[in-house]
Amino acid sequence: MWEPEKKPLLIPEEWSDAASSVSCNSLKPAVALVCGPKDSGKSTFSRNLVKVLLQRYKRVAYLDIDVGQPEFTVPGFLSLTVVNKSILDSDWTGPCIIEPERYFFYGDDSAKRDPKAYLQFVYTLFDYYQLHFCKSSENKTELPLVINTPGWVKGLGYHVLVDVLRYVSPSHVVKIMLKDPTERTLSKNLPSGLFWLDGYHDEIPHLIEIQSAYKVSFKRTAAEKHFRSMMRDARIIAYFKPCIKGKEVDTDKELSHELASLVPYEVPVSSVTISHLHCQIPSSEVFYSLNASIVGLGISSEVFEDLPLCVGLGIVRGIDIERGILYVITPVAENVVEKVDLLWQGYIQLPTSLLGVKDHRSPYLSPYVLTST
Repeated sequence: MWEPEKKPLLIPEEWSDAASSVSCNSLKPAVALVCGPKDSGKSTFSRNLVKVLLQRYKRVAYLDIDVGQPEFTVPGFLSLTVVNKSILDSDWTGPCIIEPERYFFYGDDSAKRDPKAYLQFVYTLFDYYQLHFCKSSENKTELPLVINTPGWVKGLGYHVLVDVLRYVSPSHVVKIMLKDPTERTLSKNLPSGLFWLDGYHDEIPHLIEIQSAYKVSFKRTAAEKHFRSMMRDARIIAYFKPCIKGKEVDTDKELSHELASLVPYEVPVSSVTISHLHCQIPSSEVFYSLNASIVGLGISSEVFEDLPLCVGLGIVRGIDIERGILYVITPVAENVVEKVDLLWQGYIQLPTSLLGVKDHRSPYLSPYVLTST
């Protein structure tokens, strides 16, 4: 199996100075947004910034709007997390080390399909931060905020980033530029200066421009692309692994067998509202679409700014059309699952390694028929 070259995690002096500037040069906790093109090191810088901020504050808020490579969730989520320990050396492919304070299931690994919905989630999470963590009181203190953004910074992605910057109005913006600028790399970088301001802002943020830590290669091999896909699958697998309790599961094959033999939740179709994100599904194809899919689980009665609460993910393991029953497995606690009345289906797919059960216990291979319960 191909593995990427493992480079020692060395934080450049320029990055250390930038993180120190964000942490120390503020009378009140900073709101720092990290932006730059893909592969420039935004996630690594954000992790290091959290580490530096934790030297001054007991907790740090982390708004992750990179739906393709999120820090605390599987791909397809936007989240707000309160961090009280360093995440610099955490394994991105492993299980989430901290449960997010609040998150929304966008259902895709890019904002391209529905920028309007994406921005609504960003704004709502930031509003939640402002309401709960941006005002001091007897019971709580203000927390600094780190915002990690996606690397889609050209075309429509540029305008989405500008909208985010204008809404959030951060105190600090850390802009990472690709190293060793050439005509090609310059075209990938964001414009210089305060490119998002429209002349109507009372407070001018601190802009910090730094170079990426490594030279970026624009030619990705097939093996590199495959590895990125494997990383995303690994995060999904890590999420569903807690469904298996009391057993050691070491391989994806073992996990797929165990998931296929679990007793699932029986969810009457009449008890839930099913939404297909970013697309329309003909009524005659709904069951075909849902079978063996990952769905977001929501509770309509628990909302913030008219958006229902997302409580996790589930796998539709099989469907009984005659009885109108969906068979769902999820690591979400039973007392929470009992309240779920919304299912969101997006473009986050079940890893193929979990579809590899080739015996009588695999409901995934038989549409609409659960062969084992």
